[in-house]
Amino acid sequence: MASLQSLRRKISSFKNTQKITKAMKMVAAAKLKRAQDRILSARPYAHKLRDVMGNLGERANRSSHPLLAQREVKTTELLVVTSDRGLCGGFNTNILRSAAEFLAEQTTAGNPVQVSLVGRKSVDYFRRRAWTIRQEWPGVFDRLSFEHALDIGQHIVEAYNNGIFDRLYVVYNEFKSVLQQRVIVEQLLPIEALKEESGHQEAPISQGTYLYEPDEHELLNALLPKHFEVQTYRVLLESAAAEQAARMTAMDGATRNAGELIKKVTLSYNKTRQAAITKELMDIVGGAEALK
Repeated sequence: MASLQSLRRKISSFKNTQKITKAMKMVAAAKLKRAQDRILSARPYAHKLRDVMGNLGERANRSSHPLLAQREVKTTELLVVTSDRGLCGGFNTNILRSAAEFLAEQTTAGNPVQVSLVGRKSVDYFRRRAWTIRQEWPGVFDRLSFEHALDIGQHIVEAYNNGIFDRLYVVYNEFKSVLQQRVIVEQLLPIEALKEESGHQEAPISQGTYLYEPDEHELLNALLPKHFEVQTYRVLLESAAAEQAARMTAMDGATRNAGELIKKVTLSYNKTRQAAITKELMDIVGGAEALK
């Protein structure tokens, strides 16, 4: 049986841990509110822009711009978006598992693959494995802004235009609600036509042809990179909101578990203390009887 001093130390340790997890839950809840507002504000614009670009890509000459052209796939790149910090339940584990499955499928099919990484957790994971890492962006979520999306988007578009890879997929956690985050694997490059899109379109866009001013090439050259940067920003915002939701849920569970452990150890402490008191009383009574 554990000593009273050992049990007191356990109770104190569990209470301190409970204070920490409760504080982390409150911090995550505050950050979640801001992150949720940002993604809910950005999502309609990003989805509508994707619908418009998909419709444009369906009607435009797909060979007229590198981001639309369907070329022979020699190398596939996977952009893995995780958090910079842990203590968020299965948030990172689910993403990394899906990324590993995707890479294994591509390798089995004989398609060369490489990865670009956003977030320290993905960097730490893939540095210990044999996959080729092309680029890393750790520390993005400390102060997430549109400039991060510009940096990542412009770098990826330049690499894609230079032929470093021929198709880009991204894996990330989509924010659904506080209790639900969904791992998404979707293709970002080349930009797909509307009929191939997963579908966030609110209403069908009328069929017909477009008149371009000043011309098709210049318009696509301005819009398509901007579209990719906006979608990159949406992915980062989705991941940031999902991370805080997962952390808040995980810390809430940890706080409740700490409370259960405190009750359990306190009960054991009271039983041990009662047993010690009873033993001392029996010793006193036994000693008094021996003196008679």
